[in-house]
Amino acid sequence: MVESKAEKAEVGREDVEADKENMDVEEPAADAPMKVFTVEILRLIKDMQLQHGLRHGDFQRYRGYCSRRVKRLRKTLNLPQGDRRHYKKRNVTLANLEKPNSDERFLHIPLMLAERTWSYAMQLRQESNTEPRKRFHLIEKLRKSCVYALQLQDLCASERCDARTKLEAEAYSAWIHGSLHFELGLWQSAAENLKKAQVIYENLAQAMPEEEQTVYRAKVEELQPSLRYCAYNVGENASVNDLLEMRGQAGLLGNLSHLVAQTKAESMEAFQMMEWRGRSVTVRPEKVRLFLLSIQELGRSLEKAKDYPAKIEMLESVLLDCKDAIAAIKDEIKQDPKLRQPAAGEAGGPAGGGLIGIQYLLAYMSYTRLKLTLERNLFLVAQAKLTLDDPNVAEKTPLASGGGKKTKPQDLSRLYEIILQNVTEMQQLGGMEHDAAYQAEMEQLALSFRAFRCYYIAITLVAMKRWREAVAMYERSRKYASDASSSKTPCKDFDLRGELKQLIATIEGCKFSAHAYSVLEDDTADDTVLFGKSQKSSKPLYERLSHYKEDATLNSRNPNVFKLIPEMEPIPAKPLFFDLALNFVDFPSLDDKIEQKGSTGKGATAGMSGFVKGLFGWGGGGASK
Repeated sequence: MVESKAEKAEVGREDVEADKENMDVEEPAADAPMKVFTVEILRLIKDMQLQHGLRHGDFQRYRGYCSRRVKRLRKTLNLPQGDRRHYKKRNVTLANLEKPNSDERFLHIPLMLAERTWSYAMQLRQESNTEPRKRFHLIEKLRKSCVYALQLQDLCASERCDARTKLEAEAYSAWIHGSLHFELGLWQSAAENLKKAQVIYENLAQAMPEEEQTVYRAKVEELQPSLRYCAYNVGENASVNDLLEMRGQAGLLGNLSHLVAQTKAESMEAFQMMEWRGRSVTVRPEKVRLFLLSIQELGRSLEKAKDYPAKIEMLESVLLDCKDAIAAIKDEIKQDPKLRQPAAGEAGGPAGGGLIGIQYLLAYMSYTRLKLTLERNLFLVAQAKLTLDDPNVAEKTPLASGGGKKTKPQDLSRLYEIILQNVTEMQQLGGMEHDAAYQAEMEQLALSFRAFRCYYIAITLVAMKRWREAVAMYERSRKYASDASSSKTPCKDFDLRGELKQLIATIEGCKFSAHAYSVLEDDTADDTVLFGKSQKSSKPLYERLSHYKEDATLNSRNPNVFKLIPEMEPIPAKPLFFDLALNFVDFPSLDDKIEQKGSTGKGATAGMSGFVKGLFGWGGGGASK
């Protein structure tokens, strides 16, 4: 079941490849310059091997793929070997490459034939452990692979191929011959061929951009054990370095240095190189290259802009292009699954950690977007400061240029809050978390903008007459500005040290001014109490001897110096004393106040007691009488 799924997936991939190969090739014009082919042989065969069986050591599956690929190439390029009844061998020749409508896929045919015979030989090598007779078949297949490799080398030696293709074809042929001699036990010639391939791959790795060096360095490491085994079999008396030194042997590598230099020049012309924080990366996406070319003159364009709104509009248009370039990089990463995760064990640059080239390019483009956004916000701050420092500017400036509205200090504090959010995004940039120098620069930048934000918050508090809070914010702003100025790692793109020094000098005066206003406010509060509308509620002189105030009432006939007659104060009574004295109090007679309803007799003698009894509910019988 697993094998069937793998076969279905492989058939699907081959269908996609067939569709690509069957695409019509545009015929060049008659006066068009000669097209130079570039075939990345090592990368091409490594990708095919990993996708078609060699990831699991299945050489038979890879051999079948190579056969089908050759058949598709011959059909697409119209290079059949006879018809259904007759077979006529047709190899790829220089005439096929020199045609005006020639295609680089002609070079793929001998390459795939060499790979097919090599994979067959490796399959026989596995089976020869139990069947020794298959070793003879193995040698024959390797010999045939050498024939196809030499054919590929001769084709690539023409003028239609660039220097990189020539070097790769020569290294591939040397590796195939070294493998054959290794199986035959010809240790010295095997070592020479393998060392030749290793030297070429080492030089190619040095000439290529960083993200393309991995495959060549891996091949160099792959050849190392075979070279050590050859050196062991050659003998201990022979020096391996002297025996295998390729540059000293006349005619063996010949123009290696010339080809390597030509390869470097061609790679620089073909792809734009981007350098950031000590690491260079090749820029492959077309949109990214166009964007990087467009921003080279951005600084001069901003200087020529007449006012801040024009600069802001220019930066916003550049930001749109930057977002499109970032989207192009992300699409390229999505299309290639190998680019989604950093390569295991890959050594990154000094600032890149373990990021591969395309991911490091994405980090640089994200940083560029945030930097442009930060510059746009700083222009907004500069525009707002114009109306804050001089309110008359807002009235004179038209609305189209950002005028007509006075700026408040809290508006600037909000802008600096947005800028701090941009700096936080810079600190959290993917792949830059472990770069200590980068993080130190971002921390210094954050401290600088925190100082400006606290300064404008303090101005807002001053307008609200909250003097103590304003003094505290001034002090915090001064501390942030001092720490940012004394930092040993200032940000290279935003050098704010001059503005910070000016801010520190401004804060010193503002802080003392706020402190003086706070003292005056306390005195004014006392004046309100002392010289309010109601003179009767003012304090006398003896209660405010510690405060000097010019009081004109002191020279009048009624100076408010001291109150001779103390004011009446309520004194708490003692109810227990009056309760005891009640027993000895003689109340006056109230007979004349009571209305006499009847004659004097029994009813009259009842007097006060009858009234009390009737009031509290007892003596009801007497009352009814």
